[in-house]
Amino acid sequence: MAGHSQFKNIMFRKGRQDAQRSKMFSKLSREITVSAKQGLPDPGHNPRLRAAIIAARAQNMSKDVIERAIRKSQGSDAESYDEVRYEGFGPGGVAIIVEALTDNRNRTAADIRAAFSKYDGALGETNSVAFMFARVGHIVYPKDKGDDDAMLEAAIEAGADECASTESGHEFLCRLEDFASVREALEARLGEPQSAGIVWRAQNNVAVDERTGASLLKLLDVLDDHDDVQNVYANYEMSDALMEKLSAA
Repeated sequence: MAGHSQFKNIMFRKGRQDAQRSKMFSKLSREITVSAKQGLPDPGHNPRLRAAIIAARAQNMSKDVIERAIRKSQGSDAESYDEVRYEGFGPGGVAIIVEALTDNRNRTAADIRAAFSKYDGALGETNSVAFMFARVGHIVYPKDKGDDDAMLEAAIEAGADECASTESGHEFLCRLEDFASVREALEARLGEPQSAGIVWRAQNNVAVDERTGASLLKLLDVLDDHDDVQNVYANYEMSDALMEKLSAA
């Protein structure tokens, strides 16, 4: 994960292998279905669905698969999932938020609780750690969209609060209430983003050493790999060198 921006420790997403492509597509399809069901099935009038489709396109999901996921949201026999958020503490007191879409709350809760317990963590009550994070808009563009100064100018004109530019790309952050307008302004200037959505951003990060980091990454890996889990956020801070060492272990 070397070369990632300062945001790298806020949202944990492990690198996917070809063998996991089916599972990734399943999660993306589920998000598209839920987004279309909760709002209009038209991405032009449904910001969450638009964000889900952008994420799917970024992973090369075909138009047919995307449209099929949208169709699943329509009609009396439409697939039904509950949105659930789990919160707890991992090794070293790291705060963790897990977002899931499930058709069986009891099963998912039991699995998440077991994962926390196995890797020296503890699942907490709702809002037990959410106060340590802020909900913000997060919009990402590839590096070739422009130099750092041009992206900073674009951020200011679009009304974004921050623009973090690194070798891997440009990340724009904005207030939750400004997300739609900032995304639209950036799209008008830079085209469709690599990804765009609402995320949890840690207010402060917890430094993690090698021993704690090994258990923490195993926990995050297990959580992220669960079929029902869509996103995992954690407020840990780890050096790039240590991250690479532990990820390779």
